[in-house]
Amino acid sequence: MRKIVLDTETTGLDPKQGHRIIELAAIELEGRKVSLRRFHRYLNPEREIEAGAVAVHGLTYERLQNEAKFADIAPSFLEFIQGAELVIHNAPFDIGFLNSELELIGLPPLQNMVLDTLKVAREMHPGKKNSLDALCSRYAIDNAHRSLHGALLDTELLAEVYFAMTRGQESLLGVDRSPMERQPAVINLAASRPRLRVLMANADELAGHAQQLADIDKASKGGCLWKEQEGAG
Repeated sequence: MRKIVLDTETTGLDPKQGHRIIELAAIELEGRKVSLRRFHRYLNPEREIEAGAVAVHGLTYERLQNEAKFADIAPSFLEFIQGAELVIHNAPFDIGFLNSELELIGLPPLQNMVLDTLKVAREMHPGKKNSLDALCSRYAIDNAHRSLHGALLDTELLAEVYFAMTRGQESLLGVDRSPMERQPAVINLAASRPRLRVLMANADELAGHAQQLADIDKASKGGCLWKEQEGAG
């Protein structure tokens, strides 16, 4: 399934109070890298922007009043994300705003599958800060250029965070989970060469291994490829 990292910036915190989307960005992932396919628009919210929101993203109504309205870009946006899984940090916030915008123009809510990286991060790192900045710091992702929030910049950073959070799982067999091509082994050992000593794992080591797989499987919501391979072995 296609994966698209998505983020929005808004006039305030609650669409039920009439707040609107002012920036919308979505970038498509291609395997374990960001592709060149992306959707990015600034939008005219048709209302003033709260001072607290301006302090976060720096976008003012004066800057946006000549931009397109959401209704103008909705068809191309929906076409871009059609059939894709959306990767979003704090997904209820962005999905709530998007569904509110769609409702305003008489369209049904989004039906895409959604992966909330904030929820995953909280399960992987309980009791720790899991904001985008905190995750960039934890995974050594350079975000020094992020002085203000911005939907396009934040999708690019979140893509790197997503790759770091899933490292070692999707990359194990490839993101499409297709079987690895098996090549015949070439063995040419001299008869006089001493036999290799094989050390078998003890019961404690096997139990620790099983627990580690269980923890990974829980954090990835059943997506642990090691467990799949053990079951297929």
